Amino acid sequence: MANIFAKKPLAQLLGEANSTGHGTLKRTLGAGNLVALGVGAIIGAGLFVRTAAAAAQASGAGVTLAFIVAAIGCVFAGLCYAEFAAMIPIAGSAYTYAYTTMGEFVAWVIGWALIMEYALGAATVSIAWSEYLNKLLEVFGTSIPYNLSHSPFESAVVNGVTEHGLINLPALLVIVALSLLLIKGTQESAMFNAVVVVLKVAIVLVFIAVGWQFINPVNHTPYLIPENAEPVKNAAGTIVREYTQWNKHGWGGILGGAAIVFFAFIGFDAVSTAAQEAKNPKRDMPIGILGSLAVCTVLYILFGHVLTGVANWREFADPALGGEASVTYAIKAHMPGYEWLSTAVTVAILLGFSSVILVMLMGQSRVFFSMAKDGLMPKAFSELHPRFGTPYKSNIALLIFVGGFAAFVPGSLAGDLTSFGTLLAFVLVSAGIWIMRRSDPDQPRPFRAPLSSPSFPFVPIMGVLVCTSMILALDSFTLQVAMGWMILGFIVYFLYGKRNSMLQKGIVVMPTEMEEQAFIEPDMKNR
Repeated sequence: MANIFAKKPLAQLLGEANSTGHGTLKRTLGAGNLVALGVGAIIGAGLFVRTAAAAAQASGAGVTLAFIVAAIGCVFAGLCYAEFAAMIPIAGSAYTYAYTTMGEFVAWVIGWALIMEYALGAATVSIAWSEYLNKLLEVFGTSIPYNLSHSPFESAVVNGVTEHGLINLPALLVIVALSLLLIKGTQESAMFNAVVVVLKVAIVLVFIAVGWQFINPVNHTPYLIPENAEPVKNAAGTIVREYTQWNKHGWGGILGGAAIVFFAFIGFDAVSTAAQEAKNPKRDMPIGILGSLAVCTVLYILFGHVLTGVANWREFADPALGGEASVTYAIKAHMPGYEWLSTAVTVAILLGFSSVILVMLMGQSRVFFSMAKDGLMPKAFSELHPRFGTPYKSNIALLIFVGGFAAFVPGSLAGDLTSFGTLLAFVLVSAGIWIMRRSDPDQPRPFRAPLSSPSFPFVPIMGVLVCTSMILALDSFTLQVAMGWMILGFIVYFLYGKRNSMLQKGIVVMPTEMEEQAFIEPDMKNR
């Protein structure tokens, strides 16, 4: 019987990482590109949408504390990612790391969970992109009809009439456009991302600087949602948000909010998916991962403090007020004289969201690329474009899957599922560092996570504990859907992945023959 926990040899991974030529990704990204890549993925819907969502659903003004809790989990996981990415600079991120530390089945679990992180993350941000596009069009006296900018599972009272969604057309179109850009090339995508990153960081700084003058201390009192908080009702008197569960008020709400805003930190691990395209991965990957995480954590805390000071957190719970496009709403409603900033923020957010979607789609295609080369996904996902050198078939498949999700699924569900997939990957990567320190103690490590020795694995254990606690703080419906998705993944693995696995078949890609993609099948009896 095949061993589903068989590990991919580290020497083989290192051989693939060092290979060049036909069938391999081009190394075009430097440290600056990687930091920009991380910031490009981090600052987006997580900041401009999930901040208000976390405040309204669980943390209140204490969303700044939720960001700190989420950042602590990210620091532990980020150190582990940095060690892996410098040691094994190959596409695939957490999936690849698990394959050589915990075996094929765990690697599959992570790879399947990463679909929730990157693919659904891209869908979530594209839905937010659609919301802000409508806010921009309103400046010019027009808007996209409700039924063409919302999923079939959404409805709202518009001008006294109940409207029902049909398809989120703007979200679908932005997925199509950015997928085509990714097919064109990594360098072109990185240049676009770098320009957008400068613009949206500038807008975030302007909002913090200007908004600070409009902070109303009353909005920060009480700082946490009280246990007996009144439910939020819409204009029709219908309850839209309650705060009776343990993770919806008080200190439990801080943990619940951290699970929601964790979506905002997933960009730094997207950097690791581009390891095989970095010019000097041993030096550049830790800089890209930890640098982007540090920059964004500071901005997040300041941004959350200003946003919940300018507008009361209860306003963000009502879809008719600040429930959609919360930053634009806060500026228009509470910062008189700065309407121009509202328009500028909306434009910057649209461009910023575009860079987030771009990085998410890039990350997912690179995970598929690695899984397909291992036989766990269809071979087409590892085929590179003959001219552009990009995994174009993977990009096309994602265009269909992510585009469909963006067009027909509500953004709130997609966002929470993204948090689950991210947190699960972080837990397993953190555990993988400890395992590899024990199994391969002499392996050269250009970057070493501190306090992670086999006898004292403080950083890995804290990464596991903090991230697991945030998984448990997600709402029960999200956890049920996530479990259903993971069960579906188990079925796909045993019906397809296990049967087609290169490792299970004993097929090994020899490092010296990577350019020709030659495979050698050893005698299984002598293994």
